[in-house]
Amino acid sequence: MTSAVHVRPDQLVEAGPDQWRIEPAGAMRVPGVVYASRDLVPMLAEDRSLDQVANVATLPGIVGASYAMPDMHWGYGFPIGGVAATDVEDGGVVSPGGVGFDISCGVRLLVSSLSLDDLGPDLRRIMDALDAGVPRGMGKGAVWQVRDEAQLRKVLEGGARYAVDEGFGDGRDLARCEDGGAVEGADVDQVGERALARGLGQVGSLGSGNHFLEVQVVDELYAPELAERLELRPGALCVMIHSGSRGLGHQVCSDHVESMLRAMPRHGIEVPDRQLACAPVRSVEGAAYLGAMDAAANYGRANRQLLAHAARAAFAEAVGEPDLRLVYDVSHNLAKLERHTVEGEERLLCVHRKGATRALPPGHPDLPADLRDVGQPVLVPGSMGTASHVLVGTAPGGAFASACHGAGRTMSRSQAKKRVKGAALREELRQRGIDVRAGSLRELAEEAPFAYKDVDAVVRTCERAGLARRVARLRPVGVVKG
Repeated sequence: MTSAVHVRPDQLVEAGPDQWRIEPAGAMRVPGVVYASRDLVPMLAEDRSLDQVANVATLPGIVGASYAMPDMHWGYGFPIGGVAATDVEDGGVVSPGGVGFDISCGVRLLVSSLSLDDLGPDLRRIMDALDAGVPRGMGKGAVWQVRDEAQLRKVLEGGARYAVDEGFGDGRDLARCEDGGAVEGADVDQVGERALARGLGQVGSLGSGNHFLEVQVVDELYAPELAERLELRPGALCVMIHSGSRGLGHQVCSDHVESMLRAMPRHGIEVPDRQLACAPVRSVEGAAYLGAMDAAANYGRANRQLLAHAARAAFAEAVGEPDLRLVYDVSHNLAKLERHTVEGEERLLCVHRKGATRALPPGHPDLPADLRDVGQPVLVPGSMGTASHVLVGTAPGGAFASACHGAGRTMSRSQAKKRVKGAALREELRQRGIDVRAGSLRELAEEAPFAYKDVDAVVRTCERAGLARRVARLRPVGVVKG
């Protein structure tokens, strides 16, 4: 293995508005670039995530820089909030650690024609219905009881498109989904039997940890003209869903990390951290992982489509209002083959975004036709009990058209549990007007707001650095947690 590079916050060199540079050292092939305000920089000393930015910069074929978003923190191999692109035709690699275990984990935002003032006591009825209708936690249980492995394969091939074909939503949903609701290139044969078994009973389930379904209200508009295009009006009631590919995606990552660890010596690849296991995109192992990853991504897309169906059913049961319209659905754990200009030349790159959201600028051909002049919506959930944000991509953007994905942890789950009990936290949030429905009070404490960075500061940093533009702020009034 190559030697790791150790980086301290005081070694960062200011390179622009809320932008800091790690100069290449050791085996680094490119610099590191960290997006952070001056207030956020001291938090980088809390873990070794700066070291991970430097380690990622050693990957074969990497171009531009090893980037880190303002919500960055320690992750598996890559920092969470890490972005890296490798040149496919120049030996560029793909690394499962650059995607993470929860493949295609992402966020879906729906907006209602109702406002909070319309509800009164009906909000509690909505939360009761969501509590009963949204499967969550570590075990089995799902909105959709997939019949068998043959039908599961259709989910893995068709994603949200297949869910809509089966009656869970409509065509307008797909028009507002990244990739139209499904990633092309899924190869189900590269998904192992254990992964298939883990995914069979979880299509349409929330999961645990930081996953959630929130009822929110539009609290503030930063760009009213853009908010109107997204149907976000002051006081509007929204539903935000944060979930991914559950046990299936986790197993896919585990299986292919092991495969790449075995293959690296054959490809002559050395990395400073075995968690950066990788293989050339143009290799048997690289192609196998990308095919399995795309299949798991489609599982994640279908999963959020089913959870949206459950939310619509809950609203219909509670208040006779099933019209929750999809604003957008976007992943923040994925590797995609994209064309970008590097040093004046267009190249095919494998862009890893781990805890980072694609933020396509206005005019990009991959955007839905009705949003092409707006830019891609970037959905940024806050920590439980704090605001979430909607942004849009800007031109020229940065970090291969990427932005942050959330607030970013500053404290481990075990540390959070030592500081607060779940029951006390739930009561504190209730007194602030937030109705929390938790599957586990123990896990609720792990997600306490004080364990995260200030999400408002994170999105302001993205805007000042030119990564994305703020559109709206959403305040939670009800939370369903795993």
